Amino acid sequence: MKIAIATANGAVSPHFGHCPEFTLALVEKGQVKEMETLPSPGHRPGVLPEFLAEQGASVVIAGGMGARAQELFRAKDIETIIGAQGPVREVLAAYLAGSLQVGEDACDHGRDRP
Repeated sequence: MKIAIATANGAVSPHFGHCPEFTLALVEKGQVKEMETLPSPGHRPGVLPEFLAEQGASVVIAGGMGARAQELFRAKDIETIIGAQGPVREVLAAYLAGSLQVGEDACDHGRDRP
């Protein structure tokens, strides 16, 4: 399994589409075998789901993500975990241990605004 984490300054980025990079973790038998950081190819409609699918991601973790991106990931059978926060390594360890606590989606795309 490969897990992609939207990353900014070593922590989970609050906004998936605007993160500067992605941390990719190759996981085998519940253990991280390899980690790499790739720069984001940029925020354009549909680009990031395609990019992460090409990297082999089966799970994407972010602080927030718009509904359209979530739909595109679902269409590619890629799980999205939204509302995560904290240092990337801690979030990854908690996810693998089954104890990751997530809050509200940090992204406000598509929400009604006053």
